[in-house]
Order: sequence, then structure tokens, then C-alpha cells
Amino acid sequence: MGKGCCVLGSSLAALASGACSAPSAAPTRRPNIVFILSDDHAAHAIGAYGSALARTPNIDRLASEGVRFERAFCGNAICAPARATLLTGVHSHVHGVVDNAARFDGSQPTFPMALQQAGYATALVGKWHLKSEPTGFGHWEVFPDQGQYYDPELLSAQGKRRVEGYASEVVTDLALEWLEQRDPSRPFLLCLHHKAPHRSWEPGPRELSLYADESLPEPATLFDDYATRASGAAAQEMSIARDLSEFDLKLGRPTPRRTEDLAAWSAAYDAENAALRARPLSGDDRTRWNFQRYLKDYLRCVAGVDASVGRVLEYLEREGLAQDTLVIYASDQGFFLGEHGWYDKRWMYEEALRFPLVMRWPAEIEAGTVDRHLVSGIDLAPTLCELGDAAPLPRAQGTSLAPLLMGREPSGWREAIYYRYYEYPEPHRVEPHYGVRTESHKLIVFPRLGASELFDLRADPREVNNLAGSPDHAELEAALREQLSELQRQFRDAPR
Repeated sequence: MGKGCCVLGSSLAALASGACSAPSAAPTRRPNIVFILSDDHAAHAIGAYGSALARTPNIDRLASEGVRFERAFCGNAICAPARATLLTGVHSHVHGVVDNAARFDGSQPTFPMALQQAGYATALVGKWHLKSEPTGFGHWEVFPDQGQYYDPELLSAQGKRRVEGYASEVVTDLALEWLEQRDPSRPFLLCLHHKAPHRSWEPGPRELSLYADESLPEPATLFDDYATRASGAAAQEMSIARDLSEFDLKLGRPTPRRTEDLAAWSAAYDAENAALRARPLSGDDRTRWNFQRYLKDYLRCVAGVDASVGRVLEYLEREGLAQDTLVIYASDQGFFLGEHGWYDKRWMYEEALRFPLVMRWPAEIEAGTVDRHLVSGIDLAPTLCELGDAAPLPRAQGTSLAPLLMGREPSGWREAIYYRYYEYPEPHRVEPHYGVRTESHKLIVFPRLGASELFDLRADPREVNNLAGSPDHAELEAALREQLSELQRQFRDAPR
């Protein structure tokens, strides 16, 4: 496979579509597919992506035995729209889920539908978050809405039930149970979709003591003053300093119900909470305290997801399925871990825009591969349809990653990805915006504000120096605006 190499084509139309002119690179046999999707897991909270904080040995192993996509980006950094895009291979304005309030139309074509029609046994366990009933799955059991971390309720075609335990462990149990009971004569698609590490970052009993005696390093932009940015950066309501609730910070009522879980919860939080009440903090000191509590809990939730990945890998090996099973680990989008003083996602800044994407298929994918092509969330559905020898999705706007997986260098690969965020004002008051991200630059347009931001990602990877409107960068800005317009024409999107 071409490692770390990005081919730059000359046709802007081809770049906008991401169209690949290479012949099909699909293998001669169809893989089983296990698609593990976490919620809000930032790529920079994974060891394989360079994190010195996150303890993710199983995800790291998956990357070392397969391919890690270094530049995978979502098209709308919010849960429901991003998930709908992964299913359909189209952007939000096409599948209709532009924000978390929208209901997904389950009759539209998705990769699970296509694989089911191609003979796959299909199952979904865990988070769905699309308001409609899942389609394309022979078996499904999902959390209502966001779901609960402790003793979660689950919905299925048979109704609702509550299962004792911690969400990440519960959905793993149910996923492995389905694998045990599946029809062994058919290839399978298992979607194991975690709630963690979504807000309010409630760690499981096994992970509550992690990081207890550590002081985590602060990001350089924790106290960002947004000096050069559009006004929306300062007006948001996702600030670690002022917008985390007592529930987020574990200062209120405990969540667990069972006695043993409550005991572990109390051991993790009570002493530190009592110290804060005895000596209240303010200003930067309180921001730093909030950051430590928030990030430790987030990373504890990540550790629980990683343990689930390990259990799945162990099962596949024990049952002799590992060689011919494509295991995918991804998140719906990224997340802010204190960068710019924020939690949450939504913005087109790198921490939220970039998501982890790791794939392992020992029979076909070269171990230890790092791919640096610009990849979008719209690419996953076409990829799985091709690998599963299923009918292509008729509306797909993405490009199959199969050539990259199979070691072929496609011609005319995209030079830019398209992004659009809609949800305003609630929650978090993040301004609607759209933009283009190339290998080296990013242009973000805030239509309601009549403002833009332009970043040189090589010289300014933290995105703190806005170059929009600078005479020295006028030619670059004009070129990016034209590239953005071309993407909008290609995808038939016309934001105002």
C-alpha cells in the first residue's frame, strides 16, 4: 500500500467528488465485518494516533495489525448527522439529518441494507440515536436516545428492557452473544456501537480509579483568548471554565444504582469533592480543576471502550474468525479535550473535524499501514458495499477506500473535504458554518456573522492565527473560496 502518500490530481471536479478512476480493488472473497463505533472519541485520545495520555492498547493493536487512516474527517461534527452519513455515504443535506433533532428516514439506502440484501447476517447493538427504528438489521437492540451508562435500558423489536451492568460491557456481552447464535453459513455484519465516551463521561466501575493520582498536562490553548477569530468562538457555550454542569463534574447525585457500583463511585470522587467544598476555587484555578475532572473521566470512559475492543478481538481469534474478518474502529466525529478551552465538538477545527478510523483484515490489509489520503465519512458506506460485493448505494457521494486497503494507489483522489454544521442556537451556541479543508489549509465561512477564518495548518496547527482578510493571503483565500464553491456545486449544496 502507498504509505503516507497523497496523490494530487489536476481536475477540480474530480477532486470535489473524490472520484476514483482506478479499477475495482475488491478481493475475491467477502469478509465478515465488525464495525465498532464509539461516540465522541477524539483521534488524539488514542495511543496509535500519538496520545501520551490515553490507555488504548487494544485499539493500538488493531492499528498495528491493520491500517490507520491519519486524515479521516467528518462532514458535520455532531452525533446523529455523522452517524447518518456513515450509514448512507451522503452528506447531511441529502440524508436529511442536519442536526440532532431530525429523524432519520430508515427507508433510504444504507450499507447495512445493501449487505443484508447481498446475503449477510446483520446485527446492531448499542447506540443508534437516529429516532427512527433501525433498518437493514436482522437483529437490533439499541439504547433509547442517548442511553444510560449504568444499568441501561435497551429497545428491540420485542420491546424495552433494562440490563444490569455498565453500558460498554453490556453491549459487548450482547454483541458476542449474537455472534455465538448467528447462522455460521453466512458472512456477518456486526455493528457494535458504544455510548462512551459521550457526555456526561461516567466511567465504569473497573475504570473509576484510573488517573487518580496523576495531573494531566493542559493543552496549550486551554486559555485561548480567540483574539483573531470570528466572534462566534468567544460566544459559544461549551467552555470548560463556565459551562460544565455539576452532573458533568460528578458533584451532584451519583448515577449508579447498585450498592457495589455506588461504593466504587464514592471511593473515586467523594474525597476530592469534599476538598473542593472545603476550599472553593475560582478563576483559572477552578478552570484547571474542571479540566482535570473532565479529562480524567473522559479517558476512563475511553479505557472501557478499549477493553471492549479487546474482548471482541479475543473472541474472533478464539473462534478462528480473525483472519477473514474486517474489524473497523471509528468514532462519529472528534472531540475537544480542553483545546480552545472547550469540551464537545461541532466546530470545523481539527480536534472535532478529525475522527479515528482504523481497519484490520489480516487476510488482505498489510499490517502497520498508515494512510494519509484525505478521507471523509461519506467514504465508509461505499467501501463496505464494495468489499461485501453488495450493490452500490445509488446516491453515494463518497469513494470506496477499497483501493487503499488493497494496496493500490488510486488516481484523482480528492484534494479537499467539505464540511457543514447547522445546529443553532441550542445547545452550545456554535455558529452555523461551512468550509473546505485541504492538505495544508482550511477556510471556514460563518454566514450569519458575515465572517470567515483561514488557517495555514502547517504553520499554525493549533488554528489560532486567522489569516482571512489578510492582503498577504488574498490569492490563497480566493482559491479556497473557489474550491469551496466547486465542492458545493458537486454535492448540490447551497448554504446561504
